[in-house]
Formats: sequence, structure tokens, C-alpha cells
Amino acid sequence: MEEEHNQALPTPPKYRYKLIKVATLTVLFLALFFAIGGLGLKATSSSVFCSSCHEMKPEYYTWKASTHSEVDCVSCHVQPGAKNIAKDKAEGVVELFKKTTNTFTAPIQMPKEIPNSACEKCHNMSTRQVTASGDLIIPHDKHLAKDIKCTQCHSGVAHGKIAERNVTFKSDYNKWDTTLGKSMMSDIKFTRTKMETCMECHEAREVSTECKTCHTTGVLPKSHKKRDFKTETHGVLAKKDLKNCNKCHLYMSEKDIQGLEEVPASQQFLSNGNSKTNTISAQDYAKENTFCKECHTTEPASHVKGFVNIHGAQAKENTEKCLACHDYQNTGFNKTNNVTCSSCHPAMHAGKSYKDKHPIDISGVTSPNESCYTCHNKPKCTSCHKQ
Repeated sequence: MEEEHNQALPTPPKYRYKLIKVATLTVLFLALFFAIGGLGLKATSSSVFCSSCHEMKPEYYTWKASTHSEVDCVSCHVQPGAKNIAKDKAEGVVELFKKTTNTFTAPIQMPKEIPNSACEKCHNMSTRQVTASGDLIIPHDKHLAKDIKCTQCHSGVAHGKIAERNVTFKSDYNKWDTTLGKSMMSDIKFTRTKMETCMECHEAREVSTECKTCHTTGVLPKSHKKRDFKTETHGVLAKKDLKNCNKCHLYMSEKDIQGLEEVPASQQFLSNGNSKTNTISAQDYAKENTFCKECHTTEPASHVKGFVNIHGAQAKENTEKCLACHDYQNTGFNKTNNVTCSSCHPAMHAGKSYKDKHPIDISGVTSPNESCYTCHNKPKCTSCHKQ
């Protein structure tokens, strides 16, 4: 009984076939590899060979559409040396088993970062001072001296951060092709270094975050240099293209601005849906961005003595201009001191049931009349209710 108990349990039939298949493929792979020799090593090290596994399609087609499409996968993902190459081939056999048994992990995640040495095969960090745009000041040698990894800034250069974007699930592999790869790499916010990455790192290391620290021109747009920009035109421009304003001003706010998120059009390939854009008004943006707070909570020059007597007519003429600072109700970003209409015009009878509690039946009354002023103060009522 003890001997029978110690005997290994038989492999279930459904796994036995897969194991035989994997073993056969492995033997054939190794036989072919050693038979062909150098040609086998070259073939199995090519980027096209990587794409032969369908779960690698997203990585392959984004790489093919990237600026690094002339650099083979192994140049970055396999370190030089016979030991590393042998280790890579052994790991390939393991991945073959996972593929055959459908036990691979999706989306594929990098087990470790690409080392700087891989980048330095092509890029000379001691001479690379600025980016191709010519405006940015990026002293790569200084970053390297502070032990900042290349991938901390350039993690999306080859694959557009597709794993982080959750677009590499098993159900989507058949949808990947050259067109989708180009679409995924077309949005520069996934391929270029994000400004918030620079800002977060500078803040953590107590390095200046002023525009002139990283930009040679100060990046002040031409529209901002016009004399009437601050007093007259900036609100009009914001209304036309708020997202353009937010590219810079989001970093000047002490809190995140919600409502400007956009679902990339490339998502349509995977979800078969329509791209959606969530937007907020320029007036609400001015209340949410704390950078705008300094001006939008300060009384403007137009609010001279006696302005209270004429503000009603101006508000009717251009309500949106008033709402850039004020609210109809007390719902602004600065509830403690933000002046709203209700601050001076309280709606004492705004409740839905006030008519039911009124001592006289006014169920059919929609606006005040002379009989109302028997009890109510006419000047106060007519400040809101015009005859």
C-alpha cells in the first residue's frame, strides 16, 4: 500500500497531449537551431520571429510604427554575451510551453527595465544636450550622473505604453495589424516624455520647476504677449480651445482638473465603439484651476463705486463673462468667499413646497402682482421679479 501511495499520479490526458506537443516542438526547435547553427541563432533573434507568437502582436506592430523600428528587439531586450543569449533561448522554451498550455500572462509586462547600456549603444549621453525640438533643455549627462534611468523618461518610445493603456488583452490579438500599430503610436502623449514626469521628479529632488529651467524660449505663446490678452482676450481664446490652454496651465494648478479627458480614437479598433470626449466650460475651468484663482477672486477694474446699481444690466448683456468668476449658486471652487448671485439675492422661497405653506392660495400665481405687495416689500421683490 505504501509503495502504491508513493507512486506518481498519472498525468491527466488533456495535459499529457500538451506536454508531448511541447516536448516535440522543443526537440525540433533545438535540432533545427543546432543544425543550422549561426543561421538558426540569427533567425530566432529577429524581430519577425518575435511576432510569430500572437500574444506578441501588440508589441511587434507598435515597435514597427515606432522611431526604433530599425533596431531589432534583441538589441534592447537581450544583453550581449553568450550567457545572456543562452538564457534568452531557454526562456523562449518556457514561453513556448506557456503559449501551448495557454498559461501565459496578458498583458505582457517587462520583468525589468531596459538598462541604460542598451540605449548607449546608439546614443551618446555625454554629447546629447537637447532634444530635436531645439526648445527643450535636457542635459542628459547630468541626468545620468544622478542615476536617472533612460526608461524613467522614455518608457513609451518603442511601444507607446500599450500595457499600461490596457489594450493588449487576449481577446484583442486578432485585431492587431500595421494600421492599429500606427494608430496606437500616433498619439505623442504615449510616446514622448510627459511633462508631469519631469515636474514630479523635479519637485521630489527640489529642482526648479520654472519654465525657463527646461525651455530656452520661456514657451510664452504669441497670444500671451498682446497688450489686451489678460484683460480682454484670454477668456475668448480659452472658450475656443480650452485643451490647448490646459497643456501648460494644468501644471500650474495645485489640484487636478477633471473633465478634459479624451478617449483616443485608436480605442475604436479594440472596443468597436466611438471615441468620447469629456469637456467642461472655460468658466468652470477657471474656478477649478487654482492658478486662475488669484485673478478670478480679485475684484476687477470694472467694479467701480456704484457698480452694484448697474451690474444687473451688464449681467444680462454678457452672463458668461460674469460666470467666469461668479456662480448662480454657491458651488464654486472657493465656497468660503466666492461671491454668488445668492449672496445678495437670496431665494427665500426657492423651496418646492413654499406655495403650500403660504397663508393665501397662490397655486396659480407665477409672478408677483400688486396684491402681493400688501404684505411683501415691493422694492425687494422687484429687484429680481421685473414687472
